[in-house]
Amino acid sequence: ARQMGCRVIATSSSDAKLARLGELGAEHLINYRDVPAWGKRVQEITDGRGVDLVVEVGGPGTLPQSVKAAAFDGCISLIGVLTGLAGEVPTAELFQKNARISGITVGSRAQQLDMLAAVEAGGIKPVID
Repeated sequence: ARQMGCRVIATSSSDAKLARLGELGAEHLINYRDVPAWGKRVQEITDGRGVDLVVEVGGPGTLPQSVKAAAFDGCISLIGVLTGLAGEVPTAELFQKNARISGITVGSRAQQLDMLAAVEAGGIKPVID
């Protein structure tokens, strides 16, 4: 994301993981155990604008904060459901923000090859930890 010019705001419950994310280029680090209303904190960091893209891995347990963090016309890409499959979706706030939730997968073999070519061309060094 940084290579594409994006500002990265990272969340985790682990200070060690956040420190590593900072080393990898995340500009803002939020421990969501210390800051349960992290969606509001993201709004503060972005001067009330919110973020264009949220990569959501928690699922129902974190989705409401992801919606709060999203900008008007923002997208929440749901790639994980660590807190389960069932849960409430804050539809009123999604409507107010004209935001969307999009489910994503790891992609096809062709997409994986395209990604690997982009990683090599861009000098990205994947982290395996």
